[in-house]
Amino acid sequence: MVEKINNVLAGIPATLLGGIMLIFSFVLSMQEVYWALDPAWLTVVICGIPLVYLALWRIVHNPGISKISSALLITMAMLAAIAIGDLFAAGEVAFIMAIGAILEEKTTQRARKGLKKLLKLAPSQGRRILEGREYVVAIEEIAKGDILRILPGETIPVDGIIVEGETAVDQSIMTGESLPVDKGQGDKVFCGTINQFGAVDIKATRVGEDSSLEKLIRMVKEAETKQAPMQRIADKWASWLVPIALVIAIAAWLVTGDIVRGVTVLVVFCPCALVLATPTAIMAAIGQATRHGVIIKSGEALERMGKVDTIAFDKTGTLTLGRLEVSDVISLNHNIGEEELLALTAAAESKSEHPLGKAVVAFAGQRNIQLPEAVNFKMTSGKGIYAQVRGKRLYCGNEKYLGEMGVTLAPPVKELLLRLQRQGKASILVAEENNCIGLLALSDILRPEAQAMVQRLHSMNTKVVLLTGDNSQAAAYFAQRAGITSVRAELLPGDKVANIDQLSQSGKGVCMIGDGVNDAPALKTATGGVAMGSMGSDIAVEAADIALMSDDIAQIPYLKRLSNATVNTIMFSISLSMCINFVAVACSVLGLLTPTTGALVHNAGSCLVVLIAALLYDRKFDV
Repeated sequence: MVEKINNVLAGIPATLLGGIMLIFSFVLSMQEVYWALDPAWLTVVICGIPLVYLALWRIVHNPGISKISSALLITMAMLAAIAIGDLFAAGEVAFIMAIGAILEEKTTQRARKGLKKLLKLAPSQGRRILEGREYVVAIEEIAKGDILRILPGETIPVDGIIVEGETAVDQSIMTGESLPVDKGQGDKVFCGTINQFGAVDIKATRVGEDSSLEKLIRMVKEAETKQAPMQRIADKWASWLVPIALVIAIAAWLVTGDIVRGVTVLVVFCPCALVLATPTAIMAAIGQATRHGVIIKSGEALERMGKVDTIAFDKTGTLTLGRLEVSDVISLNHNIGEEELLALTAAAESKSEHPLGKAVVAFAGQRNIQLPEAVNFKMTSGKGIYAQVRGKRLYCGNEKYLGEMGVTLAPPVKELLLRLQRQGKASILVAEENNCIGLLALSDILRPEAQAMVQRLHSMNTKVVLLTGDNSQAAAYFAQRAGITSVRAELLPGDKVANIDQLSQSGKGVCMIGDGVNDAPALKTATGGVAMGSMGSDIAVEAADIALMSDDIAQIPYLKRLSNATVNTIMFSISLSMCINFVAVACSVLGLLTPTTGALVHNAGSCLVVLIAALLYDRKFDV
């Protein structure tokens, strides 16, 4: 009951009524009209009760010195103003503090718009297919393995894999992509995304709290409940400033003999702006990042990111797309063209389960090449395959396999293999009988935005390092293409941790960016960890402080600028509030301020700090 009354009094309507009564009291005093009951009393009751409630609650529930809070100091200042008969000052202190609290709440609410949008997107039901019949069931009833039908325009209720049908899916809420993504049998779909065109049946793979959307919502909620170290430091300072304020106030009263000066010191000394500086800036920054598909799990992570001067990237799946594609088709026989070589190789590999073989077949499919039939297929594990295609006896594999089949490579072919290896490419040699007729090279793909992203980080005086478990030649090739000069390759997970520790000793802090399970220890060890939220492993995402839901590494410079701006805003706001307090205290002791004018100066500073933080939410960062 008490809490309900407190919430009503702290609301906007009641606070506005208190403000109107305060203005009414001021007008009456200017006209020297005095009522038996000053209207400012209503302001004191409306705005003062929530303040007193908060001060008492902290005394009862907070541990140690944190029982002494800014709310306690304002309460004492309000009661002291009442004691000396300055009801307008008492009401003004309480009213402007209430306004500051409302501004903070509004800033927080605005920063939570991204979370609210996510919550609204969470579906409440789905169409389950059972024994050929369709049933509409609550989302809680859907289990892993269920077959669900998604009609055009409907929100996908769980994570799953398409088992029948084709469509296009709007998955901007998860990846930030503006255009729908074509999906077919075997493709993954995510909870909360929208089926645009055709009806599809999916098999549920992740349901309830395990779904992508629920994880996204959970990470945002966790980010809002965690405090940054700066915020805890500010709260600690606030606790110590209260007794200091009391000492100065009492000293000013005893030395000058004017109790009004002591009361004014209490009014202006409140560290509200100091306390408001960090949480409002953190919430505004987290809210903006959410709109850009960057999930920041805590204010602490944001603050640490602002101190980072070195960023370390994993290669596969982070700096690159993490999938092999055919990069070169090289014919060594003038009677066989590249398209014919690709058709023969893809036909021979069509029955292979090896990732390289599947990549070759997929590439031929993208080129709309009709594959001839392959017969007498045989596979030698880890080496290569044999098949007959169009009457040709084909061997496809590595140099060792072809050697075992009696195929000898000429020196120019060996030099070509070595050159491709230096570029980080895997090669499939193709031989007919005992003659090598060509080869296909496959390579991971550097993300298109990688080079520009590295250049922007360099322009921000941020060191960029590549940490990878791949061989040194492949690592050097991709690092050179991305513009990274510092490369550390052939690293096991423990080696990555050791490198993170070493880099941390030579700078302010290291941010690790990765996507795999092997990156999780480094993500946890680094000053800040950023995971590829869409394609990265669950373990990597959980280990990291920040997740890129769109897997767009071009967001890294944006994240760095946002973190720097947040830390700078916090430090500026804290410095500003301390300067305002220092000047106001000096003016109070000298008698230049009264409780009324002191309250106005002090609380105007608090509101200014909140507004400065709110500007972070809409700030444009040129990256």
